[in-house]
Amino acid sequence: MAAAVEAGGFFLSTIGWGLLGVTLPNSYWRVSTVDGNVITTSTLFENLWQSCATDSTGVYNCREFPSMLALSGYLQACRALMITALLLGFLALLCGMVGMKCTKVAEGNPAAKGKMAAAGGCLFILAGLCGMVALSWYAFNITRDFFDPLFPGTKYEIGPALYLGWSGSLLAIIGGGCLLGSCRPHSSRDKSYPYHAPKAAPHRPRGGSDASSIGNYGKNAYV
Repeated sequence: MAAAVEAGGFFLSTIGWGLLGVTLPNSYWRVSTVDGNVITTSTLFENLWQSCATDSTGVYNCREFPSMLALSGYLQACRALMITALLLGFLALLCGMVGMKCTKVAEGNPAAKGKMAAAGGCLFILAGLCGMVALSWYAFNITRDFFDPLFPGTKYEIGPALYLGWSGSLLAIIGGGCLLGSCRPHSSRDKSYPYHAPKAAPHRPRGGSDASSIGNYGKNAYV
């Protein structure tokens, strides 16, 4: 049962990590809103790297952000968190492949395999948390500007890429938890100790006193 939970957790975590990898280059992190606009001739959409615009004919142009230092602080932080999530997920993938019970790597050392599997689960959880923080922070700024009546710029709504990233982060956290929970340390009862047969009690004669006590008397005692 533990091996099945371990394999299922690794599978879910890998899917979640892949979804995070698809989310990062996706262009639809936020999309310009049509709320309050009678006629919409173009649609704007952005991600962490570029801003794009498309018209009613389907032609679109994209422009990369010219300077990293000129970006908002939350954009730089979201970039760093998403890249960190992908790197942690890659390391977790390697650790999980080595530590799983169904692989032949380090098969003669089950303690080391358990530690590698536990490390992979922890890294998957950290990767999911990094992605969740980055996506939630980005969505918070979208909703804050949307509901601010004094905001002078273009208002955006949450794009489909954020929902994809949230799903991937959740799968990575759940799968990492399953992978970590399946690596229970061996209890003391599982350890093999040499068997010692119980010592037999010394045989006593059916008479009242011990036979060894006869040697305590001299020969005159029997006259």
